[in-house]
Amino acid sequence: MTGDRLQSDDPKNLVREAYRIEGITEPECRSIFLDWALSLPQGADVAGALNRLLDHYAGEAGHPMTSVLRAGLESAGPPRRRGGWRSRPRGTS
Repeated sequence: MTGDRLQSDDPKNLVREAYRIEGITEPECRSIFLDWALSLPQGADVAGALNRLLDHYAGEAGHPMTSVLRAGLESAGPPRRRGGWRSRPRGTS
């Protein structure tokens, strides 16, 4: 992966730093993952970014951040609208 691509997939270097923290736990990695996800630009290819990050850090299979990234990849998908006025039945109070 090129440096430019890695920078666009991890703009704040949060994932990179997580891999560098000695003794980091999975709950801490989940917190970092949430911050990472919120730092991505709107409309970003999250699944693609996760795949590229997993490829880049393939040698870190036992690291808790790797399992968090894999879990994020499993649940990544297009956003779905939930609730709102359109989901309410019409004609009821």
